[in-house]
Amino acid sequence: MNSNAVSLTLENFQQVVLEDSKEKLVLVAFWADQVPESVELRDKLAVLTASAENIIFADVDCQTQQQIAMQFGIQGLPTAVLVKDGQPIDGVSGPQTDETIAQFLDKHLPKPQDEFLSNARQALAENNANEAYTLAKQAYELDVERADIKLVLADACVSIGKTADAEALLATIKIVDQDSYYQAITAKIELANEAADSPEIKALEQALEANPSDAALVQQLAAQYSQVNRQEEALALLFRQAQTVRDDAESKKLLLDVIKALPDGDPLASKYRRKLYTLMY
Repeated sequence: MNSNAVSLTLENFQQVVLEDSKEKLVLVAFWADQVPESVELRDKLAVLTASAENIIFADVDCQTQQQIAMQFGIQGLPTAVLVKDGQPIDGVSGPQTDETIAQFLDKHLPKPQDEFLSNARQALAENNANEAYTLAKQAYELDVERADIKLVLADACVSIGKTADAEALLATIKIVDQDSYYQAITAKIELANEAADSPEIKALEQALEANPSDAALVQQLAAQYSQVNRQEEALALLFRQAQTVRDDAESKKLLLDVIKALPDGDPLASKYRRKLYTLMY
């Protein structure tokens, strides 16, 4: 049973075609018992869109709803029309093979990357940067060309300190797609780069350079690096300290904390887990 299916009549025409199409796509299948091909197309489209949450399937019995057929300018059956914001945006007409039906729907049915992208946006809105990065990266791996995916991934990259990756992604965005979101991410990168090299960090770097064996300075600088998303530098600093002073439990604990804060599947986490393992065994 398709909960998004409806038989179109004059009574619900305005609600479905004009109002509901503002929120979802409306796929209208025109049919008549005298044209078996139209009934076949209707049934196939109903089945194929049954689980599509972004599509309302509406069928029109041309025998009883001639005014609706005339409203759409239907001249022959089988015909199906896709409506968005009250306007037809796509359609098929004439007998269709399973292949041509699939090609028609494939342009409009949700793809796995769409779900990953939607969830990544939600994670960003909830300030869950690591989850947003993991989800956006999965979307990007499925479609490396879409600008909307690149922008969300770039945004997530900035949030977890991968500003170089974010800049690389933005460099591939075409001018036509450089919208206000693109500009906002560019501004975030600039702010992140400024914060990553703050006076506090510079002062700690100078102090550590003068006292390279000071464990407290190592931990303070590593913590500062981590706070401004310079995790790789924080990890390198802490690992070097743990490697040099084998009984420095505090540095090892901080090293583990930084690793745990990285996104799932981050190569940096795997790299330093292996390094830490070599110290323990």
